[in-house]
Amino acid sequence: ILTCRSCLTCATGPLDSHSTFTCEPVGLRMCQDLPYNATFMPNLLNHYDQQTAALAMEPFHPMVNLQCSEDLRMFLCALYAPVCIEYGRVSMPCRALCHRTKRDCHKLMEMFGVAWPDEIECSRYVWDYCDEPYPRAVDLQTSADPTDISPMSVQRDFGFWCPRELKMEPELGYSFLGVRECSPPCPNMYFQSPELTFARYFIGVVSIVCLSATLFTFLTFLIDVKRFRYPERPIIFYATCYMMVSLVFFLGFLLEDRVACNAASPAQYRAATITQGSHNKACTLLFMVLYFFTMSGSVWWVILTITWFLAAVPKWGSEAIEKKALLFHACAWGLPGCLTVALLALNKIEGDGVSGVCFVGLYDVTALRWFLLAPLCLNVVVGVSLLLTGIVALNRVRMEIPLEKENQDKLVKFMIRIGVFSVLYLVPLLTVISCYLYEHSYRTVWETTWVQERCRDYHIPCPFQVGVQFLQKVFIPLDLFHILLLQLKFKID
Repeated sequence: ILTCRSCLTCATGPLDSHSTFTCEPVGLRMCQDLPYNATFMPNLLNHYDQQTAALAMEPFHPMVNLQCSEDLRMFLCALYAPVCIEYGRVSMPCRALCHRTKRDCHKLMEMFGVAWPDEIECSRYVWDYCDEPYPRAVDLQTSADPTDISPMSVQRDFGFWCPRELKMEPELGYSFLGVRECSPPCPNMYFQSPELTFARYFIGVVSIVCLSATLFTFLTFLIDVKRFRYPERPIIFYATCYMMVSLVFFLGFLLEDRVACNAASPAQYRAATITQGSHNKACTLLFMVLYFFTMSGSVWWVILTITWFLAAVPKWGSEAIEKKALLFHACAWGLPGCLTVALLALNKIEGDGVSGVCFVGLYDVTALRWFLLAPLCLNVVVGVSLLLTGIVALNRVRMEIPLEKENQDKLVKFMIRIGVFSVLYLVPLLTVISCYLYEHSYRTVWETTWVQERCRDYHIPCPFQVGVQFLQKVFIPLDLFHILLLQLKFKID
């Protein structure tokens, strides 16, 4: 039976994210033959293994050997090798025990030149008296009873501890909420089963519509190749890119979560988790095709605005623009290829439990920022600038230079086609970028809210209470937005 002498210490401040909360045998020499034999690492003093804790305890060995206080060894072991009770439960040491130990040993500590560490200062502990026969355990999350814990512990956040159900093998290189060897749960964290079913079928239907429209454009081009000349030729390559994007989403609809998720393992107490990295070949292939053609389609739109600009401002002819076709292809296929290879090297592939595909930035905010938002925003800025410059130049020509009615009508028709296609492309793209920006801004709140809601189910420490309650749910996955808006991107004659 544990007395208050062997209670656990509370944390001394905000900690980095912990990788696990599992019991392990006590291996510290000083802490053998105690009323308990199991501890957990990392402990609440932020020592991530028992070897590190043993190094931190070394200055106290002389005091323990000289027995300056009968409570010292139990008190130190309760701090550096805390007893493992259960997930999310911590027994708090009494303040009187700390004061008594410090009082009995401070003179001897001065002789050995050892100072009482700040991280175990007695004022950090909650209970004033050791008058209970058992350690008093409290949940790590915020308590509703103000008499249960001190104001200091109300504000304390212990970080995310990966549940046993979401643990992965170290060699896979998985990461979730900043914790290694951990993976997000599958299906999606923010939706109920009926919502996921609706989203999946909606994505499947829209992908078929988009695939049909872009395939029709591509087949029309194959029937009459000469009909599509520069400056409008990039529309064909743009449509081809989104034909492949639609095909990947359609395959994800058929595959459901068989590729995007790892199967549950009841024997290892493991739940279904999101696939990460390149170890799953099917997931890697879906990611490569989806990301490559998404970025390539965006670049082809920029190239389309470049060809329009060349035709409108310096008045290049179709043959002159076509001479730059090799450079256009190098940029449109080479730049997305480099980004795809970079993501493969960085192991940033993530499965999407909603659409069944694999993409980037679904759980990693850094990847979302630099591999989706940055290139898409850059393409929009460059493309819109060239587009507006070309439209202004064409309008000036129409207003200042007298033309025959036939040529005047051709010029107006050309400007209308540019405007219509640009609106059909930019409105969906700007909506998608806005959704990415919104997600980038509030992802941390959503994740913290999810942990707050599920911490008791997973038996892990709960985070500090989230103040913004209306952001508890993501109203719609951004991949669904993406595929929904793809249907507006089709051939402009």
